[in-house]
Order: sequence, then C-alpha cells, then structure tokens
Amino acid sequence: MPTRRSVVIGVDSSTQSTKAAAVDADTGELLAVGRAPHTVTGSAGARESDPGEWWTALVAAVRAAVRDAGVPAAAVTGIAVAGQQHGLVTLGADGRPLRPALLWNDTRSAPQAAALAARLGGPAAWLNRTGSVPVASMTAAKWQWLREHEPRHAEAVTGVRLPHDHLTERLTGIAVTDPGDASGTCWYGRREGAQDGGDGKGAADEVTGAGGSGAYDPEILDLIGLDPALLPAVAPGGATRVGTLTAAAAEALGLPRTVVVAAGTGDNMAAAVGLGLGGAGLLDHPVVSLGTSGTVFAATRARPADPGLAGFAATDGTYLPLGCTLNCTLAVDRFATLLGLDREDASPGGDGGGGVVVLPYLDGERTPDLPHAAGLVTGLRHGTDPRSILGAAYEGAAFTVLRALDHLLAACGLDPADPGVRDRPLRLIGGGARGRAWTETVRRLSGRPLVVPAAEELVALGAAALAAAAVTGADPVALTTAWGTGTGEILPAVGRDEETWNRIAGVLSAATPALLSSTVEEVGQGGRGETDVVEVDAASLADG
Repeated sequence: MPTRRSVVIGVDSSTQSTKAAAVDADTGELLAVGRAPHTVTGSAGARESDPGEWWTALVAAVRAAVRDAGVPAAAVTGIAVAGQQHGLVTLGADGRPLRPALLWNDTRSAPQAAALAARLGGPAAWLNRTGSVPVASMTAAKWQWLREHEPRHAEAVTGVRLPHDHLTERLTGIAVTDPGDASGTCWYGRREGAQDGGDGKGAADEVTGAGGSGAYDPEILDLIGLDPALLPAVAPGGATRVGTLTAAAAEALGLPRTVVVAAGTGDNMAAAVGLGLGGAGLLDHPVVSLGTSGTVFAATRARPADPGLAGFAATDGTYLPLGCTLNCTLAVDRFATLLGLDREDASPGGDGGGGVVVLPYLDGERTPDLPHAAGLVTGLRHGTDPRSILGAAYEGAAFTVLRALDHLLAACGLDPADPGVRDRPLRLIGGGARGRAWTETVRRLSGRPLVVPAAEELVALGAAALAAAAVTGADPVALTTAWGTGTGEILPAVGRDEETWNRIAGVLSAATPALLSSTVEEVGQGGRGETDVVEVDAASLADG
C-alpha cells in the first residue's frame, strides 16, 4: 500500500501579494501555487499596508494551493511564512494592528535613521553591534518615526512585530521571530555570540525569551524607547518548531490543527534557503534578485561589517550580507508605461551614441542612501529613441544593484579582483530573471556567467523547506540542496560593458548632491555648454 504523500506549505508574503506553495516534503516537487493580492497605499515617501489584508490573502492563497494540488487537507503536515522584511506592525490591547503597517520602502523615517546613525558611537558602532547602519528602511527608524509623529499610537502599542512575525502569530497564537528577520530591525544584537546559537533545525529546538542570549540589544532598545516586553521571542532558527495551528487558524485555512508551524523568516533569508545557500550548502556564492526591490546577497561564515550592506543573519546560523535597492522592476515598468512601450522593447541606453543615462530612483533610494531622490534622466537629444530611454532605465537599475556586488564579495572575505572570484557565477532570481531585457542587461553590465534557477517561487520553496525541517528535524538547506530547487540554466559570460558602466557611475557621482533633495536644479554642464543632467519627476516623462 503506497505511503500517503506528506505536503508542506511555504508562504511568501511579499509587498504586492501572497503566494502559497504546496510542496511534496520528500521530493520538493512544487504541486501548486495559490495567489492573492495586497494593497499598498501612500504617497510622498509613505508606503503602508493593512496587515489584516495580509492574513486574508494568506488564507485565500493557502486554500487555493491545497485545492489545486489535489491533495486532502490531512496530507498537509507543516507550514512556514516568509515575509517582506523591516515592516513595522504595531498591535493594540486586542492583539490586532493599531494602524496600517509601515513598509520597508516607506522613506519618511529617513531623518530618524540619520539621527540614530549619529548616536551610539556613530556608524562604526552600529556595524559592530547590529551589522547594519540605520537607514530609512530599518524597523528601528520606523519605530522612532512613529514615536515622533504619532505618539498616541506609540503609547498604545502592546506588541511590535515584523510582517512574518505577525502572520506566524496569527497561525499559532505565539509571538516569535527568527534571527534572520530580526537582524533587519537594527535592534537585534549582532555581537559575537548573540545569535541564540541557532542551527536552523526543527522540532527539538526551544524558543528563547525576548532579549535572550543577547539577541536584542538593550542599549539600542533604551535609545529608541522600545520596551523589550513588546517584542516577540527569538527562535534559534527559521525551521524551529513553534507549535501547531490554533483552532481559529485551522478553521480559516481548512487544515487540521495538527499542522506544525515553523518560526519562518524574512523573504531574502527564505530565498537563500530555496537556493541551497547556507552552512549545509553553498557558501560565498552571490545572488542577484530582481523584484520590487533589487538585492545582492550571499550566505557566508564571515562576519560582515560594511556600511553599504545590511549585515543580516541567515536563518540557519550563518550570515547573509545584503545590498538592497528600492527601485528595480516596478520602476523600470513605470518608465515603459510612460514611454508607451512593452517592457521588452528596450535598446541599450548608449545605442547610436546618444549616451542616455537613467537613474530610476522614483521611490528615493536606499543603496546608495538617497531617501529623497527622484528619477533622473540625462543625455536626451532630438533623435533619442524612446527604446534607448527604456534601455537606460534597465541599465540604471541593474547598475545600482551590481554596484554593491564588490562590497558583498569583500564582506564574504573574498577579493573581487581575483579571477576565481570574478568568474564565480551570479544566481539571478526574482521576476526580472524571467525577462530577456533584464537578463541581458545584468549579463552585460556584470561580465559574469549567470545561473537562472528553473524554480520560480524560491521564497515560497525556501519557506516550505523550513516547514518540512520543522516537521522532520532535518536541515532546511540540506533539504533544498537535495530537492535541487537552486539548479537551472547556465548562461556564459560576455564581455563587461565598461563604457556604459563608467558613464552611469559618472552621472551618479556628479548628480548625488542634487539627488539629496527633491527640487529641480542644474547640477552639471555638458561639453557643449548645455545643461546635461536634470532631476525630474517621473510623471514629466509622459509629456515627452
């Protein structure tokens, strides 16, 4: 008699939507994916979402995944959530959110981030204690913004959560986070020995109390006026078995109460697991992710300390240094819409000698740290082809992500100029990895071979591995390595386009003072006495 299939659910709760992957726990086969959208609101730097909508979307996505997988609900044995990082969820006395969550790409907290970075001994001290220097995306800056701008809300808070923490709590009734997602708050201690010793393994692990093993830095919490009692406990790893579904969650999802719930993690950490990056898999292999944000990261045993990177913890006890940009696929798609083009209609920005450069910083920028930036276009002539402008938008976005690559490699203890390191392939993931224009732009500007994994839902697959590990006690990275979710097409290297790279770098260097404000001003003179660089609002492109 055949053994009943064991199915685990990996949830990817991202900025724009929730995806739930139903996965065979033994083989890693992706059986079905359920999807449901989110709403993001806000303007002038504000980006917010209703956490209640995340829960509604999770329920819809999980139900759809189980239905489309064609498996009985009783076959589901585990579930884990991977969520967008940094978001600030504030709970009231009833355990429900007091207000919409402040999202990772909400830049209103830039002044608070700058003020925090100057305190506690300055940026070097922050790097030593947390692995990261505060910027607008970090949760500590958002909490400080809330205290200053909405003090009544801050005073009424009975719980502070990250997005994935909140959803895990809705599933189990237990307030818990993991070292990976917690390391994006800037209040989680990254001093040696402060990781709670997590090895990422499952059911036998114990969840430690808030502040245990130095996970939360009491001096930082005091600095930002955050009571540690408001924070969730820190599990040893994302695959820690937290508990099982509450009666209410089981009813909402249509699943048995016996379903094991893992601690879960942040979306970047789950993507790393899905790719087989970590102590039981690949170390020091760089990844470029092209989504709403653009990221470059790698799992490593080296302790990162670079002000241009976020010195995250991975969810399996290793480190996950990461460079992140705010403007990636959505920003380029906006240019395509304004120009009346399909996203694949791009030509390289330098075609025809026009030398067009676009810095598509439509939401401000995190890397480089320009939270008040607007989009910038330079090099336009009467004969400029709109396709070249779109191509330049791709180049500007890809350049901004790849610019952090050398810093990432150095953070892993590698020499970026070493031929063996220089020729190490980039793993290209995210929605952009499925587009020809994105793939060819990254290939041309990086000069590196690319690996494009065949699996499309790496965050959800990584979360599913955490769920499977919580059920079985296995190592989640070893599971995905056995599943082969990180394997895919290999694209050989092409010669690096140094001319385009240097042109974009020169414009960024010349324009940076102007990009720090949102006003239109002349920042440079072209070789013919013409103004050659201007800051523009994205909407102005619609007028030609």
